[in-house]
Amino acid sequence: MPKLKVDGVELEVPAGATVLQACELAGKEIPRFCYHERLSIAGNCRMCLVEVKPGPPKPQASCALPASEGQEIRTDSEMVKKAREGVMEFLLINHPLDCPICDQGGECDLQDQSVAYGRGASRYHEHKRAVTEKYMGPLIKTIMTRCIHCTRCVRFSEEIAGVDEIGALYRGENMQISTYLEQAAKHELSANVIDLCPVGALTSRPYAFEARPWELKKTLSIDVSDAIGSNIRLDSRGREVLRILPRVNDDVNEEWLSDRGRYMVDGLTRRRLDKPWLRRDGKLVAATWAEAFDAVAKINPGPSVAVIAGDLVDCETMFAARKLAGALGSTLLEGRQTGLAYDCSNLAAVNFNSTLAGIEDADAILIIGSMVRDEAPLLNTRLRKAVKKGAKVFIVGAEWDPTYPATFLGEDIAVANDLPAEVAQVFEAAKKPAVIVGGAGLAKGGREAALALSERFNLVREGWNGFNVVHMAASRMGGLMLGYAQKGGIADLAAAKPKMVISLGADEVDFTKFADSMIVHIGHHGDKAAHAADVILPAAAFSEKDGTYVNTEGRVQYAEAAVFPPGDARQDWTILRAMADALGVSVGFDSFEQLRAAMVAEVPALGSEGLADYGALPAAPAGAKAEGAIAGYPIKDRYLTNAIARASVTLQRCSAELVHGESFAEAAE
Repeated sequence: MPKLKVDGVELEVPAGATVLQACELAGKEIPRFCYHERLSIAGNCRMCLVEVKPGPPKPQASCALPASEGQEIRTDSEMVKKAREGVMEFLLINHPLDCPICDQGGECDLQDQSVAYGRGASRYHEHKRAVTEKYMGPLIKTIMTRCIHCTRCVRFSEEIAGVDEIGALYRGENMQISTYLEQAAKHELSANVIDLCPVGALTSRPYAFEARPWELKKTLSIDVSDAIGSNIRLDSRGREVLRILPRVNDDVNEEWLSDRGRYMVDGLTRRRLDKPWLRRDGKLVAATWAEAFDAVAKINPGPSVAVIAGDLVDCETMFAARKLAGALGSTLLEGRQTGLAYDCSNLAAVNFNSTLAGIEDADAILIIGSMVRDEAPLLNTRLRKAVKKGAKVFIVGAEWDPTYPATFLGEDIAVANDLPAEVAQVFEAAKKPAVIVGGAGLAKGGREAALALSERFNLVREGWNGFNVVHMAASRMGGLMLGYAQKGGIADLAAAKPKMVISLGADEVDFTKFADSMIVHIGHHGDKAAHAADVILPAAAFSEKDGTYVNTEGRVQYAEAAVFPPGDARQDWTILRAMADALGVSVGFDSFEQLRAAMVAEVPALGSEGLADYGALPAAPAGAKAEGAIAGYPIKDRYLTNAIARASVTLQRCSAELVHGESFAEAAE
């Protein structure tokens, strides 16, 4: 580890560190535009200049200079100050002075650094360069005259997303950043370039001119659009959430977010259920809360009640519903809406045991029945990192573009029972082999085949567990921890013919199986379940309540309420508590704190944030085989996977334009 001095302070830095990183370890702020911790070094902007001895008597770009033994670095000398002022002056030669109408205003790196490191006046009076606008799709608004050519967007698309959609045209002053042939950026992580852009060249098209950052209340939350559990921030004003941004969590989402999770925000205010509804003479009519609970009480189902948990619900809601069903004498709980019925007696066998960060270290990976880019976009970025380190990837199922080299073994899942010799050799030689089973694999015995592979190739060894299941629903692992799993899945509930079915936002269920049951839907959007329901009780979306979520790796995380539910809608647990009164039973809690304490008492793992311990992996069931063809995957449209997303105008347009190829005429301005 080399020793060096930064502004007279001696310190030791890790081998391979750059001068910029050494300065930051010393507590010095180094301005930068092109440098980013997760991207390759470009050395474009020259804003990070420092003075280094020994070396030439001139400023040097600290981002591209390796730290070495005996260096003396100055970050505050007169030479450095003048050099930074000069660089900033050059950057502002062509940058338009439109901060008052720029959406980046108030959170712009160029604004901040020009104040801190700029001259205060420019010596240039030539006409500014202008660049024709580019079209990057329905999510990204471009004003490329503002672009300073940092190439962060280009490097993100190529290195993180693995999609060569953005690049540079021409040279010198004529250089322009554009998508190829000026088509829309279509990949599932495209909007992260908005966060990366240090100026206002790339901003959010749906959010344009909506608000300034200082007007917004910022709330920490969890993304429910998939099972990764990305850490997000909800920015709200008044009673409306205006945007969703990612938070940094290196163990989960690093600092990225899928387009689906980011842009379903406008769906939170559309198609909302804001009052109770009752079905009378085949039609839904508006009702009061008292009338709705009277209708529930008249059924008096006794123990003949079933609860189906949707994909977006929090653990507290599921626990409250479990307590209600238990008080009535029922244990009919299910969360796998689409009919999956895999064995849940040991949760280690349905968990992503390698962890999201850990899968980067795998050197042989077999994916069984998962279209990872749609089901868990931020897992795909981890797999790209593993491939960059030398991992070999094999996929069983219909072909898709994984954005990294992979070998497809065919659609017949039976190949997982007896891998081809060349694949088996790779796994036998691997130090950290891994298997990933997706939703399509779970439906055809892929989990059992993976357990057999785990024993054959020793996937579980000291410091490593390579057995993984990737779920698609934010509520899945929490639901399984709370017992939302019947042996036969949803079919067991249908066979029991319950008098009453309580739907907790269960919009993916085929309710024709419960034609003889009274369906009570506790949900927040007028989606599929609302059309089948006999009683609709308006509830809170994830942004309107505190709650615990468990992601696909068993990580327990906590989300906070940002705004209040609209109209007469109420938080889910209060509705279930009132239902208990209407049905004449006691559930043992009267406040959210009591509910949470009761939940933690029964399932202690839900009481502390972090990875839950599910114990050892079970043995493979004797004689179990995977069979059938995986000709397709559960997600048919990556943008419209849940009730909130289907209500989003932005994601509806993404679906129409980017998935189905529809064209939209742009209005003249």
